[in-house]
Amino acid sequence: MSDTPRPDAPPPEGPAPAAPTPGVTVVVATRDRAEELRGSLRKHEAPVIVVDNASGDATPDVAAEAGARVLRLPDNRGAAARNTGAEHADTPYIAFADDDSWWAPGALRRAVEILDAHPRTALLAARVLVGPEERTEAVSEEMACAPLGRPADLPGPAVLGFLACSAIVRRDAFLAAGGFSDVLHFAGEEELLALDLAAAGWGLAYVPELVVHHHPSRSGRDPSARRRREARNRLLTAWLRRPLPAVARTAASLLATPDGRAGAAEAARLLPALLRARRPLPPAVEAARARLARY
Repeated sequence: MSDTPRPDAPPPEGPAPAAPTPGVTVVVATRDRAEELRGSLRKHEAPVIVVDNASGDATPDVAAEAGARVLRLPDNRGAAARNTGAEHADTPYIAFADDDSWWAPGALRRAVEILDAHPRTALLAARVLVGPEERTEAVSEEMACAPLGRPADLPGPAVLGFLACSAIVRRDAFLAAGGFSDVLHFAGEEELLALDLAAAGWGLAYVPELVVHHHPSRSGRDPSARRRREARNRLLTAWLRRPLPAVARTAASLLATPDGRAGAAEAARLLPALLRARRPLPPAVEAARARLARY
């Protein structure tokens, strides 16, 4: 574990960061993304914990040089590495970021104010601006008009999903819900956590005044493999939390593409082993999830 920067670390590029935002820690899970971290870490206005998924490059050293606390895992836990970061944080709120994303100036401070004022809210989903052109991410646009209404005790439209790189959570609620699933590993891992938070009675809200910048990495990762993993995790999430007719509909929807079929086949091999982990949603949460499927 590397908790302090190396004494020979180069000076930071650009203007000095703002004073750290109290009450929140930024957690970044990463693997083999040294260059991306070099450009993003100093932009966060809060202490940063980087959880390294057994990188083979200089990722841990770059993170330490940027002033982050580095937790080195012996193997790749994927998205569930964020759980380790949250466990080691000592703040009431955890803001997640990817190695190629960062919270806009002032966004974390405002998010803390909003969470303080809305005690039933466990998660805020920020608006994501993609690339130098700052195009609004499609998922953000979908959340802005989600058909779940805006309960009086939430600070924005209610949602049952989010992008992990742009979410801030109440640490205790996140850990009590089990965090991100080791079974899903990565790609589409957010829905299961969103459903579990809602099932525990927590609210999740989209708050577009909070902004996250995402400059997607250009490093070579297989988009087809990601689509297969997303399809796999859609079916696994349905199996773990939704009624069997919804599981069947999810499986059928994946058969239209080769990647969908491959992902469904991967999931099918795991379903029997996960039978005891099935935990159907409360009726109100299932009704809300079904409403989203019809939207």
